[in-house]
Amino acid sequence: MNYQFTIIVPIYNEEDNLERLEKELSRYISNTQTATRILLVNDGSKDRSQVLIEAICQRNEAFHFLQFAENRGLSAAIKAGFDHVDTPLLGYMDSDLQTSPEDFDLLLEHIGAYDLVTGVRADRKDSFVKNMSSLIANKIRRTFTHDGMDDTGCPLKVIKTDYAKRIPMFKGLHRFLPAMILLQNGKIIQIPVRHFPRTAGQAKFGLWNRLFGPLVDCFAYLWMKKKYINYTIANKG
Repeated sequence: MNYQFTIIVPIYNEEDNLERLEKELSRYISNTQTATRILLVNDGSKDRSQVLIEAICQRNEAFHFLQFAENRGLSAAIKAGFDHVDTPLLGYMDSDLQTSPEDFDLLLEHIGAYDLVTGVRADRKDSFVKNMSSLIANKIRRTFTHDGMDDTGCPLKVIKTDYAKRIPMFKGLHRFLPAMILLQNGKIIQIPVRHFPRTAGQAKFGLWNRLFGPLVDCFAYLWMKKKYINYTIANKG
């Protein structure tokens, strides 16, 4: 099949979610008009996730996986996905299914005119502390990046692959993907998507890595913005 779109799904200790993840993603790729494949990135899980991932990939031709030798974090898992994708478009979502793969179609409607389309979670189904810490973190990030995005933590994005592969990832940079597209003079937009409560597994981010960690990362982004190399080839022979 001539695949056009790859969905990257980072996974860390999510054995309780993987059966439902397989069903939801299988339903999506059967119904969408965009030829889609799935790349499951196991970020060094210590539970039975890898056994289940391999079984899923054996059952489904469009499913593939990468397995890290050790836990390296969400940004590393996303970076590995970027490095191994060979379709013109790529997407990213979490394995906890607090967002629905069906909403990728909402984002894909806009990717022709933009280089990154990110979801913004409408009516979030998280705790008060989680919602408030994310709200504060997003305000801080917007102050530093001026990217205009309200919810860069939303784990539902579509990016043109050539732009994604030029992003110089570092730990924590998954929160700055729209800003990194802007550094390439790309166009970005946010689209409302649905949000659901987590029904299995445990959240991997707490107050520190949702609020204080991103504040430190903002200074790393400013350094990178100052040093970032961007160029356009006018001609070659």
